Amino acid sequence: MEQEQQNLESFLTWAAQLGISDSSAPTNQPQYCLSSCLGSSLCVAHFPHSGGRGLGAVRDLKKGEIVLRVPKSALMTRESVMEDEKLCFVVSRHSCLSSAQVLIVCLLYEMGKGKTSRWHPYLMHLPHTYDILAMFGEFEKRALQVDEAVWVTEKAILKAKSEWKEALALMEDLMFRPQFLTLKAWLWAAATISSRTLHIPWDEAGCLCPVGDLFNYDAPGEESSDIEGLEHFPSNSSIHDPNLLNGGKNIMVDAEQFDSHSQRLTDGGFEEDVNAYCFYARAHYKKGDQVLLCYGTYTNLELLEHYGFLLQENPNDKVFIPLEPAIYFSTSWSMESLYIHHNGKPSFALLAALRLWATPQNKRKSVGHLVYSGSQLSADNEIFITKWLSKTCATVLKNLPTSIDEDTLLLNAMHSSQDFFTFMEITKPMSSRDEIYAFLDAHDMKGAHSFTGVILSRKARRSMERWKLAVQWRLKYKKVLSDCITYCNEILDSFIK
Repeated sequence: MEQEQQNLESFLTWAAQLGISDSSAPTNQPQYCLSSCLGSSLCVAHFPHSGGRGLGAVRDLKKGEIVLRVPKSALMTRESVMEDEKLCFVVSRHSCLSSAQVLIVCLLYEMGKGKTSRWHPYLMHLPHTYDILAMFGEFEKRALQVDEAVWVTEKAILKAKSEWKEALALMEDLMFRPQFLTLKAWLWAAATISSRTLHIPWDEAGCLCPVGDLFNYDAPGEESSDIEGLEHFPSNSSIHDPNLLNGGKNIMVDAEQFDSHSQRLTDGGFEEDVNAYCFYARAHYKKGDQVLLCYGTYTNLELLEHYGFLLQENPNDKVFIPLEPAIYFSTSWSMESLYIHHNGKPSFALLAALRLWATPQNKRKSVGHLVYSGSQLSADNEIFITKWLSKTCATVLKNLPTSIDEDTLLLNAMHSSQDFFTFMEITKPMSSRDEIYAFLDAHDMKGAHSFTGVILSRKARRSMERWKLAVQWRLKYKKVLSDCITYCNEILDSFIK
């Protein structure tokens, strides 16, 4: 712990020397006399219940106030790394690679330099492991249970392996040491790029931003993300916010709609006039509060895929349920807009699609204007679709391998157990322990007669952390379905009264 603190202090001193500063006074000049780039507005602190290590306010901060500047010269980009003539020359012979793949190679190239890299203090400060979906093993993938999540994970794993194979020739041409040629090294670097890059206007690959990537995530509020009138646009939630994280695509909306979304677009960005990445307080913060950064609208599954974490309360979470083909054909709403909100309420588009579907085909045209205005068509129509929605949610829950109660017990055991023996004891009341035995089997522990004193290997501990994330995700998924059933029952009760 003492060594970790010394490394942190060295990193912050190095950052100050590059001109990184949380002072409200503008400066991009190196601060050789400062021992830290923080202290005027921010400090590194630990927030155990909201993201772990992050940035806290050392004084009261006002919404919109600048809290951090990182000069362009401190950003790690393809452009800045390829000032190395050897790297630039070799990369130029591999034009088929994407900008993100090249940035991953650049990161590994700098890691291979060791202490001679200009970014060495920053690189040594990066996490050693990540939990994005591409790093999930077979057991953790299956622990997600829901077909959609399993498919997204499989797709992420295959994509990472494919991109690694495509980049191997470049890395071999650069004469990478064997440890930097492995899939494991590639996954680490790819996870770093996926979870930590910020958007810059001159390179779609984005940049790594020392100190700026210490901000933890804050989801956009419901007031900016729940505008049902925009749901006919194709979903853009899996793309990084164009004004902050890299790779985004704009949706053209009118001025009034843009104003309602502007809150989540003001956290930070590269500013040409000061030649620096600037970060602003997205809310009023009291001294000691964690200062958060919103970098886009994400569901929990998307957060897991790109960043390796999820939120206990995510106003942008969505649950998609199986719909009959006729429902899709009955409406012009996109498939991405037909979902259940995090609070169990069906989306505007889903309700509209169900109302039209439940209407005889020869009458749909005459009632279309009512449906698209959000109006109920009749009591019988509303009762029918509400019962159908409740039954569908109940069927999905019934077909999943574990219940909400079982997942809650399992998750509590994971959180409260100090050792594996305690975990095994706490989970004894579970009606089925098949999943626990699958974990044991995956880590060659199934033949153990007693778990007293058993110490999990590093690989098993990492797997258990990802298993925990999978259980957290599926439990949230199931609770949304359960809440939807409750919502449907309340609607049905209102018709009886």
